[in-house]
Amino acid sequence: MTGEEAMPGRAQVTVNVDGGSRGNPGPAAIAAVIRADGQVVDEVGESIGHATNNVAEYRALLLGIERAVAIGATEVELIGDSELIVRQVEGRYKVKDATLKGLHRQVRSALSSFDSWSIRHVRREQNADADRLVNEVLDGEQ
Repeated sequence: MTGEEAMPGRAQVTVNVDGGSRGNPGPAAIAAVIRADGQVVDEVGESIGHATNNVAEYRALLLGIERAVAIGATEVELIGDSELIVRQVEGRYKVKDATLKGLHRQVRSALSSFDSWSIRHVRREQNADADRLVNEVLDGEQ
């Protein structure tokens, strides 16, 4: 079965991701909002325990990729508001932290599931849905 058969008209998706922690490190959450043809087809926010902001951002990317694969996407555009993480995934910045190196490898490996992918950085205001989900999860833990 091809991706288009699994997800008619929705083989190409846009995935907004966000991760955050309160305290850095501190209680952390991640979120992904998947759109096809401009419509939200999946969204999820979840707690990941105690982590740094950067770890949460990478974990959010992994969550978004996993959900896109699960709905049969073959092409994905990832959108995030962490310039560091986006530039690292693009290969423009080096990954120096040992923990982030492992997460970076996982993201790059997971991206091989797609026929094509891209990633882009946006300002937080342009990532409002994913940011809202992260904050809802974190607010619910207090």
